[in-house]
Amino acid sequence: MKISIETLVNASLENVWSAWVTPNDIVQWNFASDDWICPKANIELVVGGKFNYRMEAKDGSFGFDFEGRFTSIIFHEQIEYVLDDDRKVLVTFTQTNEGVKLVETFEAESENSGEQQKQGWLSILNNFKQHVEQTRV
Repeated sequence: MKISIETLVNASLENVWSAWVTPNDIVQWNFASDDWICPKANIELVVGGKFNYRMEAKDGSFGFDFEGRFTSIIFHEQIEYVLDDDRKVLVTFTQTNEGVKLVETFEAESENSGEQQKQGWLSILNNFKQHVEQTRV
């Protein structure tokens, strides 16, 4: 099952792209709720390059690495990657008159419901939008 989420970011395409691929930005927005943090982000933004974003509960009770490998990159347009569990993800960036439309389409995993996954990924995407609009407009 594929799930798609999207948002419209009121910022330039250059600022949206930069915030998506810069480790110092990623650690500021890459979590689904206020009781989580992303203390570390490593990214090698080239085809075949890897990324690793550490996700942790603030209370230290749980953590995991969100990691994968880039399979396609079209500068300022799209990023495709495959997660370590072989699920594929496509992220597209489209300049509009209202801002940048960002769409993420990902293959669902089988552990959580589709709706849970959609809401979790959407929460992270909303954090991204808020981060960019507050820091990069």
